[in-house]
Amino acid sequence: MKFKILIVICALSCSFTTAPDWGFYGHRKINKMAVFTLPPELLVFYKKHIEYLSEHAVDPDKRRYAMKTEFARHYIDIDHWDTLPFNNVPTEYNLAILKFGKIQSVKDGDTSFLELKEDRASDFYKSYIEENRYDTSWPLKADEVESYLIDNIDPSATLTYENEMVKYGIHPYFLEEFYYRLVNAFEKKDEKYILKISADMGHYIGDGHVPLHTTLNYNGEMTNQVGIHAFWESRLPELYADDSYDFFVGKAEYLSDIRTHIWDMIKSSHALLPELLSKEKEVVDQFPEDQQFCYDQRLNQTIWTQCPEFCEAYHKSLEGMVEKRMQDAVLSIGSFWYSAWIDAGQPDLSDMSEVSVEDETQRKALEQSFQNGKIYGRKH
Repeated sequence: MKFKILIVICALSCSFTTAPDWGFYGHRKINKMAVFTLPPELLVFYKKHIEYLSEHAVDPDKRRYAMKTEFARHYIDIDHWDTLPFNNVPTEYNLAILKFGKIQSVKDGDTSFLELKEDRASDFYKSYIEENRYDTSWPLKADEVESYLIDNIDPSATLTYENEMVKYGIHPYFLEEFYYRLVNAFEKKDEKYILKISADMGHYIGDGHVPLHTTLNYNGEMTNQVGIHAFWESRLPELYADDSYDFFVGKAEYLSDIRTHIWDMIKSSHALLPELLSKEKEVVDQFPEDQQFCYDQRLNQTIWTQCPEFCEAYHKSLEGMVEKRMQDAVLSIGSFWYSAWIDAGQPDLSDMSEVSVEDETQRKALEQSFQNGKIYGRKH
């Protein structure tokens, strides 16, 4: 009890910080190393902008402080819908929304849900969902949608479409769409857009390789392991990646089926969850409570975090899991960039201008939102 009281007192009087996702360090490292997987035709272009790709790898995390819809792009709580191999979850976003979304009717405080006619579902999607597909909910007009529904509608009821997919994360669906944005950028030879999308895409692919981005138990809340998210994907890489991880992972490969690759990424991440959680519990049982957390200097800040010895025990118990997921992320990012270039017709990038790709106004606005510290959605 005395130790716990001391923790509270110290936390109130000392600097404290936590890192999101792979941590800013991890995302930057992964994007940077992905450049070296590319063939010569792309390597020259990407290496010229390697600092931009590294620095802006963290932009999607910063946008969670500026955009209300950003949060859902980073994860999918897929175990809310199904268990491995997730055969019950459509891999096409329009089908997933229609399957799990709800048309809600509220009348005099009573709520009910209305069913679509099967043969009208596709038309309903195009007319009333597609434009809003990344929103959590939106209003519907009874007289406009009645012909699409099995049920009779009370014209005085309030109707909304509840997009349950966004509420539990849309990572694999958004990433697939993002890929085709990069293809389009290559087709147009739009240097700024190529680099912006490439940097962002690296972040989302990195997130997809984190097991805790695929589960309702994303921060150990359901297993009495709160804090495991940053422990696994931020603390451990910051301690060990520079000194012991091998990031030269081979050459980028052409991905002929982007959708399958994305869903295999999600499945392989999710399959690691039981080991990730059980190993942490074993290590916690081995260490006295006052030897698990301590103050440490990381990234020029004093932080209250897992003690180095405690981290070492957990890291060893995982037998290379964190390193392997980071390696897979590096190769996957390079392969996404390379495949988008191939699908765009392999445009010649040697004549790209040397203009700056940095938008200073946008950068300052994003940084200001991040520093203000008001995050939209959950932290992870």
